[in-house]
Amino acid sequence: MRNLTPDTITQAFADYAKGAPSARTRELLVSLAGHLHRFVRDNKVTEAEWGAAIAALTRAVAFTDDKRNEYILFSDLLGVSSLVDMVNASTGGTPSSVLGPFHIENAPELPNGGDLWKGQVGEPLVVSGRVVDDKGAPAAGTVLALWQNAGNGLYAQQDPGQNPTNYHARLKVAPDGTFAFSTVRPLSYTVPDDGPAGDMLRALGREAWRPAHLHMIVQAPGRKPLITEFFPEDDKYLDRDAVFGVRAGLVLPFKRTADRSALPANLAARESLPLPVWTATIDVTLPAA
Repeated sequence: MRNLTPDTITQAFADYAKGAPSARTRELLVSLAGHLHRFVRDNKVTEAEWGAAIAALTRAVAFTDDKRNEYILFSDLLGVSSLVDMVNASTGGTPSSVLGPFHIENAPELPNGGDLWKGQVGEPLVVSGRVVDDKGAPAAGTVLALWQNAGNGLYAQQDPGQNPTNYHARLKVAPDGTFAFSTVRPLSYTVPDDGPAGDMLRALGREAWRPAHLHMIVQAPGRKPLITEFFPEDDKYLDRDAVFGVRAGLVLPFKRTADRSALPANLAARESLPLPVWTATIDVTLPAA
């Protein structure tokens, strides 16, 4: 197409893509190009500014490997990962949230009532709760994928001193939907900020902190997995989470108890945990199938 102008280039892009084999792919890419074109026009982006953006994306390659993906980090810090989650979320049940970068497929199985803490650094936490369907019936056969950071604030993938699957587990709930396990109280931590995504944070005057949280994927038979995370209500970073993952329905009280008899009866470490111990109740309601 000849005689392009800033006002006609977006339509030209759409016209060039008329032969796309996938209508949905064309729809998405034409829309993306249109938003980018509008961004350039509205902000009168200079060549130097656009070059800096390309350089940041190029630098991201050097920070991306099987343990870290700088492009996912950009997505998280820009709020895109969270927005994709929210626009696709179910309207009922326990809210979903972002997956995060540290999930391990096929983590070791943990018996219901099992112990993840094992006397490691940090304050022990007892988690118990129940999983029900949208009618309130026990979600029998549900498996929980669990993961979190350790008592030093690091995930196993970040810390060569930890077992590669430390604080990662799969737990099958009881027939009545109940579950319990002991672990460590998670800590607030900073997302990696030594790469171009961190440069973006500093350019915006933002922090890299995430509030403490427990990750969970709830996998119930015949239902789409619920990817979510739970936050202690006393964390000071709840209202400035770097990746925008906090939802009101996922903020819970973490309480301390010195009453051993108040701990779940099936807890393997019930008699050995040092008191007082932190406790949290996580009751999950699955969205309609």
